Amino acid sequence: MVPIIMHGDGLTTRVTLLSLGNILLKGIIFPWLLLRLRAHAPYHREVEPFIGFTTSTLFGIPALALSVWLGLRMTPALKQAPSVMLDLSIFLIFVGLFLIVSRRKALMQVIGYLVVENGIFVFGVITVIGTPLLVELGVLLDAFVAIFVMGIALYHINREFGSMDVDQLSALRG
Repeated sequence: MVPIIMHGDGLTTRVTLLSLGNILLKGIIFPWLLLRLRAHAPYHREVEPFIGFTTSTLFGIPALALSVWLGLRMTPALKQAPSVMLDLSIFLIFVGLFLIVSRRKALMQVIGYLVVENGIFVFGVITVIGTPLLVELGVLLDAFVAIFVMGIALYHINREFGSMDVDQLSALRG
């Protein structure tokens, strides 16, 4: 919905297609693929992440402060875009990268990738004027292919090791 909200020049075909593509991929297809993968794998709640839950929560405070600080130093290209959207996009990128690095389960790392991709998308929508639809659809296609490949990799990791814990991959070292 961000393209519809941010672009006040009306409901054009470009904005409608971009929004529908985002809703379809990020709201329906990606969650369905991840839920299907989780249903076929013996996925249990992550008990011992690399970084604990309290520390992870405390990471959010300086990450949010840094996001606001960076957002204040930048100006969105779209004048109608609220400055909080810029802060939000930077914060999403930070949190997604943190999820990728701090979690043991490959499924949580895939979710971190999705959070980073959403942050980059929001950042691009509010900071770039006139991005061609083909480029935006290309980014969506890249995200779709990445999630599809990650889903296949997670399935094979789970099948071979009986777990999606990335620590199990250390057994591959020679």
